[in-house]
Amino acid sequence: MLRARLDRATAHLDPPFAVVDLAAFDANATALVTRAAGKPVRIASKSVRCRDLLGRALARPGWHGVMAYTLAEAIWLVRTGVSRDVLVAYPTADRGALATLAGDEELATAISVMVDSPAQLDLIDSVAAPQHRAAIRVCLELDASWRPFGGRLHVGVRRSPVHSAEAAGALAAHVAGRPGFRLVGLMAYEAQIAGLGDAPPRQALRGLTIRTVHRRSYRELLRRRGAAVAAVREHADLAYVNGGGTGSLALTSADPAVTEVTAGSGLYGPTLFDGYRAWRPTPAAGFALSVVRRPGPRVATVLGGGWIASGPAQASRLPMSWLPVGLHLTGTEGAGEVQTPLIGSVADELHVGDRVWFRHAKAGELCEHVNELHLVDGEEVVGTVPTYRGEGHAYL
Repeated sequence: MLRARLDRATAHLDPPFAVVDLAAFDANATALVTRAAGKPVRIASKSVRCRDLLGRALARPGWHGVMAYTLAEAIWLVRTGVSRDVLVAYPTADRGALATLAGDEELATAISVMVDSPAQLDLIDSVAAPQHRAAIRVCLELDASWRPFGGRLHVGVRRSPVHSAEAAGALAAHVAGRPGFRLVGLMAYEAQIAGLGDAPPRQALRGLTIRTVHRRSYRELLRRRGAAVAAVREHADLAYVNGGGTGSLALTSADPAVTEVTAGSGLYGPTLFDGYRAWRPTPAAGFALSVVRRPGPRVATVLGGGWIASGPAQASRLPMSWLPVGLHLTGTEGAGEVQTPLIGSVADELHVGDRVWFRHAKAGELCEHVNELHLVDGEEVVGTVPTYRGEGHAYL
């Protein structure tokens, strides 16, 4: 029984603490490579936020390179030996980090920065003039959102302004014509597929609608991404075309224009991925809280718990009571910073000092609440590794 195994393995620890089940982590890593169907999987550091576990995944066949979320983080990952191939997923305005990148040829050969506008190139030039720096590797971001009905409807996240193949080709021509830059990649993240579960619990009609969006959006992106890659290749010899996420890995890898895919959340298996039909990761990461009160029948209160995930302020961003099965947050208090009441008949079996296990809604954000992760193998903790926070780093 999973709860008993986790309790026995961590009996010497006092909550709150977080664990990663290594067997589940490794099984998820293997499954993600299988779903990538032969294309390299770049690990999304935002979803892991622990150097030891980034290295564990990268040591496995099929995994190669890191997708970082800030330039300062990318510099740290290269300098600490995690990877020599780091793509920064978002444009940066961190002048100090840009100065460090521009002044270090080793970093400049290992890191690619994301751009979607000449203004971002201008900012880099203002930090370090082209003639006084190493060439900066650049990746263009193609907006992968779906815009049906002549663009009157926007389905997806609002990222890059570069939506058409023509716009991608024009920006590529601009980058190629600027000294001090080297265009090496193109990325298109289909968030409306990768980040939107197609089987939300108890919402059959919504699930049907989402599956329709997935199908139509994918068909449109397949054509547009292929055209954009062709347009960009007229101006540069691309080292990679990146796409996907845990929720779209198999679909994205089937696109012939894509040369590599990205995944990270699937390694931990947070609750947002419980709502997918094609593949659901095995829950590998969780955190334990102590029961400190029994306010009444069918109620147990734990200390802490308000570890809320980013995104729209709705129930899907709350942590989920995991073990024992049968406990639920209350509608009036939810997950509180200092206490969280849980309701359900199973609460009557709990005593002060017992543990309740939770899962976070998103993957790496769990690590913003703890300094370390305890690695569980079977019925024992076989290691304890620092999170980014535990190493003194908070990049966002």
